[in-house]
Amino acid sequence: MASTTQNIDGKKVQVTGRVLTWSNTISFTRILVAFPVVYLHYQNNFQVDTAILILIAYGVISDYLDGFIARKTNTISELGKMIDPIADKLCALVLFIYTVWIGWIPLWFLIVAVIRDVLIMLGSYYIKKKYDKVAMAIMSGKISVNVLALYWISVFFFPEAQSTHMFLMACSVTLMVISWIDYFNRYRLIMRGAKFN
Repeated sequence: MASTTQNIDGKKVQVTGRVLTWSNTISFTRILVAFPVVYLHYQNNFQVDTAILILIAYGVISDYLDGFIARKTNTISELGKMIDPIADKLCALVLFIYTVWIGWIPLWFLIVAVIRDVLIMLGSYYIKKKYDKVAMAIMSGKISVNVLALYWISVFFFPEAQSTHMFLMACSVTLMVISWIDYFNRYRLIMRGAKFN
C-alpha cells in the first residue's frame, strides 16, 4: 500500500490553472455529441446513418485525443481533470438513458452505473474541497469506461447480438465494482495525506 509520503499517481506531473486549452475545448465538445445522436437515431426509426457514425467516432476519438494533447503540450489543467470525466459521464448518461428508454438496455444496469458515478463524484468533491485540486482518473476507471462504451456500442450497432451484450454487460458490471473499490481506496489514502497530482 502506498505511504502518505509517496505520490499515489506514480510520478508528479505539472498541472496548470489554464482554462482555454485545446484539450479542454475537445472535452467540452464531447458533451454535445450525445444529443444529435439520440435525435437522429430516433428520427431514422432506430437505424444508424453516416452522421451518427461520424458523431460517435468523434466522441470515441476525442476521449483519447484530449488527454494526449494535454500531455504532449504540457497543458494538463485542474479544469481539464474535472471536465474530461464529466464530459464522459454526461455523454454516456444521455446515450444510456435513451437506450434504456427504447428497451435495449435494462434499467437496473443504468441505476448501478449512476450510483457508482455519483459515489465517485462525491469523493472527488470532498478531495477538491479539502485540497483545492482535482484528483486524476485511475487506470481501472479508464478501463471500466472503455468496456462500458463497448457494451453500449454493441447494443446500439448490433441489437441482435444478445450473447455479446450479456458478456460485455457482465464485464462492465465487474469492472465498475473493481474500479469503485480502487477509487475508494485512493480516496482513503488521499484523505490520510497521500500526495497526488
